Amino acid sequence: MSITIENISLSVNKEIYLKDISLNFDSGSKNILLGRTLAGKTSLLRILAGLDRPSKGKILVDNKDVTGVSVRKRNISMVYQQFINYPSFTIYDNIASPLKVAGMGKSMIDSRVREAAEMLHLEDMLDRMPGELSGGQQQRCAIARALVKDTNLLLLDEPLVNLDYKLREELQIDLQDIFAQRNAIVVYTSTEPSEALKLGGNIVILDKGRVLQNGITSEVFHKPATIKVAEVFSDPPINLINCHVKGSVFHLGQNVTIPLTGHMKSLASGNYIAGIRSNHLYLNPQNKTDTAIEAILDLAEINGSETFFHVNYAGTKLVVQEVGIYSKKINSKILFYLDPASLFVFSKSGELILSPENFSV
Repeated sequence: MSITIENISLSVNKEIYLKDISLNFDSGSKNILLGRTLAGKTSLLRILAGLDRPSKGKILVDNKDVTGVSVRKRNISMVYQQFINYPSFTIYDNIASPLKVAGMGKSMIDSRVREAAEMLHLEDMLDRMPGELSGGQQQRCAIARALVKDTNLLLLDEPLVNLDYKLREELQIDLQDIFAQRNAIVVYTSTEPSEALKLGGNIVILDKGRVLQNGITSEVFHKPATIKVAEVFSDPPINLINCHVKGSVFHLGQNVTIPLTGHMKSLASGNYIAGIRSNHLYLNPQNKTDTAIEAILDLAEINGSETFFHVNYAGTKLVVQEVGIYSKKINSKILFYLDPASLFVFSKSGELILSPENFSV
């Protein structure tokens, strides 16, 4: 099966939710819709499901127009952010419910339910009620109910957003295995770049109802077409510094100069914007080619096992992401380092000119 989204737009009371979106999803593909809140991810998912109709454009399934077909007549499953289960049904009956509605025989239902429960590690909880389970287990139940239908299209709308970090990591691993075993088209929405990278597959970067870039997830991450794509596909958003090239020297901000070598050696003289992700800035040099930058520390923010240093470099706000817990005095000078090989270079209008070569996530 293939799905074609053809020039889809959605407006409500003159407010634009989606604008001229055209995409193709092939059978067995895993597709991540990545964007910030209100980017249009859920709106697009609801149109794919048949829950909403676009203001213009078409949804084609194997070249057949299904834009006006009711959700009840589509072979789809959908998982929402909330833990949506039937509170008066056991976990077994929750998972079995779509099969019973479809009129499937008891022995086949039992086989399918137990297979889905085993995939989601629920086989020992089938006699329990949803209220007896943790949030993570309840969402596993909702996912199992979606999987048991064995549909051609599986839609997941930020399904792990309400779970704690450890549970999210566990389910991300489980979902990768489950998706790999199925030939369905999977469309999965997320606001988190790290989640998109873990899931892999293909990615669609959305912003304000428009597609900014789509392609293989790892390729888009390493070669964002614009600054906006790099900002959406970086957490924290990619650091940006005004720079210019004069002769054979790269001037980063006001005080830092770097020889034009490596992937930047072909840069012509002129003004640019440099981009560097926060996890590619370090408190200690990593190799001999690293460049030191002095800044003022505005804030040190601890998040789990990492510290995020918000610094001011000659009027430019930057974030340094360092593994470990650090305590440093606010408003004091701080020295950090970057490897010039990790720099992105964008034009002043925001288009990608150069990206790092063979640089890790």
